[in-house]
Amino acid sequence: MSDAARDTEVAVLGAGMHEWGKWGHYFVTYGVGAIREAIADAGVDYRDIQFVAGAATVRNGYPGYVAGATFAQAMGWTGVQISTSYAACASGTQAIASARAQILAGVCDVALVVGADTTPKGFLAPSRGERGDDPDWLRFRLLGATNPTYFGLYARRRMDLYGATEQDFAAVKVKNAKLGALNPKARYKKAFTMDDVLASPVVADPLRLLNICATSDGAAALVLCSMDYARSKGVPDPVRVRGISTVTPTFPNSVIEMPNFATDSASGVAQVGPSFRDSIAAAAYEEAGMGPDDMDLAEVYDLSSALELDWYENIGLCKEGEAEKLLRDGDTTLGGRIPVNTSGGLGAFGEAVPAQAIAQVCELTWQLRGQAGDRQVEGARAGVTANQGLFGHGSSVICVK
Repeated sequence: MSDAARDTEVAVLGAGMHEWGKWGHYFVTYGVGAIREAIADAGVDYRDIQFVAGAATVRNGYPGYVAGATFAQAMGWTGVQISTSYAACASGTQAIASARAQILAGVCDVALVVGADTTPKGFLAPSRGERGDDPDWLRFRLLGATNPTYFGLYARRRMDLYGATEQDFAAVKVKNAKLGALNPKARYKKAFTMDDVLASPVVADPLRLLNICATSDGAAALVLCSMDYARSKGVPDPVRVRGISTVTPTFPNSVIEMPNFATDSASGVAQVGPSFRDSIAAAAYEEAGMGPDDMDLAEVYDLSSALELDWYENIGLCKEGEAEKLLRDGDTTLGGRIPVNTSGGLGAFGEAVPAQAIAQVCELTWQLRGQAGDRQVEGARAGVTANQGLFGHGSSVICVK
């Protein structure tokens, strides 16, 4: 291991998750459940926690904006230091990065990271009010572009550029649903056939209902610590976070964001270097001193089953345009060369935005410890996650054992 990689390492001492579903309770209820499971897994008392990093939700009331303090209060005031991060679907990774920075700086030895959400019925939408300079407001009010609309456009793009088919998108859903059915924390524990997926209603052509993830309630938490602290707790070889990326795009940004469909900077200026999505995992690989060939599994951002195919290429599992072949060859299934979304992915969990990236690291932790049960990847030693938050938030985490 290089000195640079060693200098970025923190241990994952505990992982916990509240089962995801749709109950409509206060989001803190879910977060506290995940926290209690994570600290029990870590073998520590909450009073041992020296730093709380909360990933924020921006819905359902003011406390979501100060998640670090909200969860510290819910667990009982101890004088603990806090931070709160919001970066849409990348919020969880930014919270992990905040906690890791405190540990590596020597400010604390052990930290808690937590994200939780209660989502409204239907797809996610901006808060009420007239805000003509808010891009999230504009893409709904000006374009009518809900999230499924955006996913459908990218799916159609993949079909036009690379020959993807509806059967490919259905095959991703079938793969992930089979694994989600084995995961006690997943919301949807039902396996589907190709016929089930292809018979479901069209939502945003070419995507059908079973190709698109739902909104969900849920929570996930991690206890991170210094390597010395892990050894003091009798854990000489813990799962380690070796690299974290929280990159933003560079100019020109070839990832078309909403509502900027007609003002894509890359249409007039040639792209130099990797695209935004390609750079997300690439930065984490560089920091970790590892590459795609070193990974045994991946957890990626499958807001739609079609989007998962893009991520195969973005995280370096194959070359551009070869994701369909990777899928069809069975490489990304359990038992394949590089299983993807062994948790069941967001298709099995749904979106609980602040918790998603944290939940991905929980899955890697359980896999690398050999604790994933019937969805276990044999011999797993390293894994990567990847997320993209809207409006220039990208995140990736590499864990090793």
